Amino acid sequence: MAGVFAGLDFGTSNSTVGLADANGARLVALEDQHVTLPSAVFFEADGAPASFGRAAMAAYLGGDEGRLMRGLKSTLGSALLGERTVVGNRAVTFRDVLQRFIGHLRLRLDQAHPGLRQAVFGRPVHFVDDDPAGDMAAQESLALIAKACGFDEVEFQYEPVAAALHYEQGLTAEEVVLVFDIGGGTSDISILRLSPQRARAAHRMGDILANGGIRVGGTDFDRLLSLAEAMPHLGYLSPTKGGSGTMPRHYYLDLATWHRINALYTARTESDLKALRHEADRPELIDRMMRVIAGRHGHAVAMEVERVKIELSEADASRLMLAPMSGGPNPVARRDRFEAAVEAPVARIAGLIHETVADAGLTADQIATVFLTGGSSQLPILRATVAAALPQARMATGDMLGSVGTGLALDARRRFG
Repeated sequence: MAGVFAGLDFGTSNSTVGLADANGARLVALEDQHVTLPSAVFFEADGAPASFGRAAMAAYLGGDEGRLMRGLKSTLGSALLGERTVVGNRAVTFRDVLQRFIGHLRLRLDQAHPGLRQAVFGRPVHFVDDDPAGDMAAQESLALIAKACGFDEVEFQYEPVAAALHYEQGLTAEEVVLVFDIGGGTSDISILRLSPQRARAAHRMGDILANGGIRVGGTDFDRLLSLAEAMPHLGYLSPTKGGSGTMPRHYYLDLATWHRINALYTARTESDLKALRHEADRPELIDRMMRVIAGRHGHAVAMEVERVKIELSEADASRLMLAPMSGGPNPVARRDRFEAAVEAPVARIAGLIHETVADAGLTADQIATVFLTGGSSQLPILRATVAAALPQARMATGDMLGSVGTGLALDARRRFG
């Protein structure tokens, strides 16, 4: 088979670009030698060219004047996509920011293999829960952005199906596989029949037994960990007016949500917090919150929470280093408290597994293998949830952040070749 074909995995937390030819598939280096690119953009205050990925986060953490934006994919399918926001020295829409980031992926693709005009883009099973019209609008928006970045022909594949195509490359016999892709913004499942023989087929729809997905992912676990372990040290749920009131929650919910952090950096927020400080029973907590907002340290707090979440995959406890941002203590976060905080979304994920298996017309014991991928698939509570739902299935893992991008490139080879 002649030709080279491209797949793009634009993720909530990380993105990859894959290339496939007759010999197989590989990921493109996107930042130095890294094949993953954190889905982040930093706009300098003076209007200088934007930076992306690790460089964007380094500029922010290094104290450069400007604005960091992460969790961009979460705006697809929401009213935020068309809203204007100030970056650098001008107002742009969130759609413009997404186009800037995907344009950067396109640039890296051109450097690896110039001139490709076709691509398969990954998408979650549902961009938006329980809203088919909103879901289709999100895909159409992403297609328009891709075409504005120079792709003449854009196809879409469910991200767990793409991960399955990657996993299938290593099979020697047929299996019924449940692929569970737990990404930054969504949890997605596909159940497929996979085999070396089926991998050669031109059409694979008959091999896909069921798909399911919900808008729950790693950034939700970040948010809940932040609210449970970090935000109380900044005044979250603290009493006001001698115990008759409580600090308004929305400031803390925004600060704990990646794509809402920048909305707090306004004179109105600072003025509100100053007024609320006079009503607070513990004004020193509000002082810490005001310090975070005034210093625009919100993303630094979120990064610290994310770091601790990852550490809790291996450790029973980890210290949140909040003092540099807030002037307060460096509290210890514990895995048991984190798991209690995420009980509700984990229950939804357990329900998703059972529903998708039922939709496939199967019972749990008919699933031979669970292939876990996505950055959040390392969390012990999620692995335990999968094991409890499918106790007889073999647990398999691969490239946690790269299997979708590789699979999308393989799918592009099948579609366009």
